[in-house]
Amino acid sequence: MIHRRRFTTALLGAATMAAATGALAAPPEPPIHLLVGFPAGGGSDVIARLLADKLERQLGRTVLVENRPGAGGQIAAQQLKQARADGTTVFLSHDHTISILPQVVKKPGYAPRDDFTPLGGFATFVNGLAVSPGTPARTVPEYVEWVKSQGGKSAVGIPAPASTPEFLVQLIAKRHGLDLVAVPYKGSAPMMADMLGNQIPAGVGSVQDFIEYQRAGKLRMIGVLGGQRQAAMPDVPTLSELGMKGLEDMPFYGIWAPRGTPADFVTRFSRALEAVVALPEVRKGLTDLGLTVGYMSPRQLDQRERTYTQVWSRIIRDSGFQPQ
Repeated sequence: MIHRRRFTTALLGAATMAAATGALAAPPEPPIHLLVGFPAGGGSDVIARLLADKLERQLGRTVLVENRPGAGGQIAAQQLKQARADGTTVFLSHDHTISILPQVVKKPGYAPRDDFTPLGGFATFVNGLAVSPGTPARTVPEYVEWVKSQGGKSAVGIPAPASTPEFLVQLIAKRHGLDLVAVPYKGSAPMMADMLGNQIPAGVGSVQDFIEYQRAGKLRMIGVLGGQRQAAMPDVPTLSELGMKGLEDMPFYGIWAPRGTPADFVTRFSRALEAVVALPEVRKGLTDLGLTVGYMSPRQLDQRERTYTQVWSRIIRDSGFQPQ
């Protein structure tokens, strides 16, 4: 009888401990919503989905990619500003939304340095000029001559209005004495569709948007920005080689959180991103997209954004563009 009582007491004690342990167990962390300001299928979306899977494993939390396209990433940026600073919402973006839009829009609805906290960067890239399959040019000089044969005027697609590609179109036109009209699209995917269908003879955008079509022979890249040729397409010359100097500074990709996000989350996410960028399969995936892979700490990302903004502030000012 005594043994039975001891056994019963032991069972009750174990059950009590198990209940207490269960009560103290931390609930699962909520998912992280990774905002992307451009449509599904575009370069930024592909990159976000590549990183999200690996970040899930590093963080032990679900990472959900959410496309919020429109206004060159402005809608997604505004959503980030309004999000709770609790580590559940982050924003993957590049130079256009972070550095260019605040300079060309009177009321963008956000100020990156006041409203966002950098979590880390993972790559730089270059923009470039590509021609559609029906455009006969295979080099920039040939393209210039072809436009001149069309009366000196031609349309060039760009993925967003008042973007780096738009100012690049202006610089190319000025350099070669052409009348090039920048035609803005709502992202790179619809621009690619029109280029593939020969609805527009040329386009300016990021290398990661063009590269798969370049490899398949469906489009031809004829010039890229940056100080050196890209490893993913070594046969494509830089515009600097062709006489257009001052465009060597490379745009960047990074991830941001709302201002006020707890420091421990910033550190944890940044370390996870650094680990993900170091993975061979991630480096290969990003390199294959035409990116130059390299982790940037939150402070390094902030400094790169400031430098890039200064460079393009001069270009935008010299173009005579007025914020709209």
